[in-house]
Amino acid sequence: LGWKFYDADDYHPLENRKKMAEGIPLNDEDRIPWLCVLHDILRREDASGQDAILACSALKKMYRHVLISGASAIESNQPGQPGENLALKILFVHLDGPMDITASRLEKRRGHFMPPELLKSQFDTLEPPSAPENFITVSLEKSLPEIVLEIESAILLG
Repeated sequence: LGWKFYDADDYHPLENRKKMAEGIPLNDEDRIPWLCVLHDILRREDASGQDAILACSALKKMYRHVLISGASAIESNQPGQPGENLALKILFVHLDGPMDITASRLEKRRGHFMPPELLKSQFDTLEPPSAPENFITVSLEKSLPEIVLEIESAILLG
């Protein structure tokens, strides 16, 4: 697509990285400032007319609201207020699959600060997207080329 790509893990503060490396799951207090930084990156790209892809484990509905609206989502828990043009238009891609497939892919990742032992805590935290969120669900049981094609098609079809 020629879009900028951001890996949200690159923007975790050192404290979050240390906590995960020690096998301690992150909580909302750990994640909210990180998500606000990610929102600011997306806002900057949007303001410059750039499309971007962000790989991010936005596990909860509230986290996705923060990505859309920034810190204002924390107080209201809503993406933007009526009459405000603050909310970003984001298509969330929910990669859905059983824990064993996710675990096997996670175990192949090298040099990452999050140990595979934290995967269960992420599944326990997960709130899959639902209406009225703007999302598609893509099965992890498909091959990587099939996954990419499905996501590209959804983006290009709007």
